This record gives sequence, structure tokens and C-alpha cells, in this order.
Amino acid sequence: MTNTDFNFSIKTIRFDEHYHPAENTRLTTNFANLARGASRQENLRNTLGMIDNRFNALAHWDNPKGDRYSVELEIISVAMTIDAERSDHALPLIEILKTHIVDRKTGERIAGMVGNNFSSYVRDYDFSVLLLGHNKNQPAFSTPEHFGELHGKLFKRFVNSATYKQHFDKPPVICLSVSSSKTYHRTENQHPVLGFEYQQDEYSLTDEYFGKMGLKVRYFMPANSAAPLAFYFSGDLLSDYSNLELISTISTMDTFQKIYRPEIYNANSVAGKSYQPSLKHEDYSLTRIVYDREERSRLAIEQGRFVEEHFIKPYHAMLEQWSAHYAS
Repeated sequence: MTNTDFNFSIKTIRFDEHYHPAENTRLTTNFANLARGASRQENLRNTLGMIDNRFNALAHWDNPKGDRYSVELEIISVAMTIDAERSDHALPLIEILKTHIVDRKTGERIAGMVGNNFSSYVRDYDFSVLLLGHNKNQPAFSTPEHFGELHGKLFKRFVNSATYKQHFDKPPVICLSVSSSKTYHRTENQHPVLGFEYQQDEYSLTDEYFGKMGLKVRYFMPANSAAPLAFYFSGDLLSDYSNLELISTISTMDTFQKIYRPEIYNANSVAGKSYQPSLKHEDYSLTRIVYDREERSRLAIEQGRFVEEHFIKPYHAMLEQWSAHYAS
């Protein structure tokens, strides 16, 4: 089986206060979760306002009133077919976000970062079905053999595809929460936008999983953040992207994390020189945005089982053969 047997297609939809999730959207995705229920429009409006305010606070030069920029978000949905299957058999593989920066002073629309949020059906399967099942009766936590390898190869196949390169000029940068199982230590390295760099003694399970996707990780705490963020990238994070591109990711993902992990990212005290995040931390503030974390965990299991039934099991032999012979 050759690399050309995988075909990717991309659909985009604007993420604004009128956004409604498509039928095949992963409901655990940050943006889809916000766009449901009675408070959906208020949720979306408040989230977008928080992103704009955070962006302007970080892009403060030549911006005396703090209102020069606004951020537009586009949801990128990636579907994949195997061999020459019909497009209606496409598996919804990945969803990421593309940011666009609007400069109200000049009228210019500037390309922001692609990546940001990252969601994947296969990752749901790996963490919410395979990993849970593997550890169900184990005395100590462990990972299954070759854990994350198929997902990593599928991701690299997409990023190296002609489809990706037709749509995007730069590799993606994914920005996630730091791990509550690790301790992070602040260094003296300070970037003008990303802030102080943090380091840790060993990688988390998520770090290792993204490593199999070809992504390195660095941890930075931007100005006025409560905790460092984890940035996953493939090139040079500090040289490959402009300050405004970096701010587009920080403002978007810092906002999402304040909503989804307020114990860490909306804490009333900021991370010190030595910092271990905790979802049991009680001194934090809530945003005005409604979010059901328990529902999100339950849906991750349901959607992991969906990909097991419709992708992992039917194509098991083919995927195993392809993965064994895959070359980056």
C-alpha cells in the first residue's frame, strides 16, 4: 500500500456567533461544545470578545485604545478516503482552527496561525477506548504497544500532502494545556510575545503522543496568563512565525483554556518558578460561558467507539500494513 492511497479533502466554516456545528463535527471539540444549548449565541459572542481583548492586550504597540485588532476564526475540517472510495465514505479525520487578523487601523486582513485547537476521532479512540481498555485491570498505568503510532503517521501524511500545501503556507502549531501530572520550572528565557519559557524533567503522555505526530513541544507563559501553555510545532517556533501570528494562537487558546480549565488558566494566583497544574485547585474564577466538562468526557468515549467501528476495525489489516511500511 503506498502513500497515494490516502486522499484528503478540506471544508471550512466560519466560527462566529452564528456558528452551528455540522452533523459530522466532533461534539467534544471546543468550538462545537460552545455552540450548543440555550446559551449558544451568548457563549459564542462572549468567547470571541475575550479573544479580541486578549489579542489587543498582547499586541499593545501602536494600539493606544486597545481595539486595533480583531480575530476571525475558521474551522478546518479534514476528511480522508482510502484508495478510490466514494467521497460519501470519507472519515472525518481532524479538525483544527485557522486564525485571521483584521487590522482596523489599516483595513488589512493578515493571515494568522493554522492549528491552534486540535481534535481527532482517532485520538479519541486511542485515549478514550484503547488506553482505557488496556488499563482496566492493570495494577499500574501503562500504554499499549505502538500507542499513537497510526495516528501520528496519519497526521504527518496529511501535513505533507498536496492538499495541506494548497491551503496553508506554514506548518501547524497546536496549543494545549500543560499536564497536571508534571512539574514545570520557569527559566530565564523570556520571549517578547510568548513570555517566560518553562521546562520540565520528563514528557507527559500527551507530549509523547504529539511527538509521534512529528511535533516538538515548548512551554511558555505569556504576559498576564495564569499558567504556561504547551506549544507543539515542527519547525522553529520563535523564528518561523511573526509576533502577530503567535498572538493569534495565544489569544485564541488562552481564552479556550480559561473556559475549559479555569482551575489552571483562570486561577486567581499565577504560576510561580516551580509549578504543577491541578484541576483540583479551588481559587479560581469562572467565565460567563456555559460549559459541561462531564458531557465532553462522555462524548469522547462515544466518538472513540464510532471510529473503532467505522475505521479501525474495517481497515485493520490495511492500516497495519501501511503503518509498518510508512516512511515520513
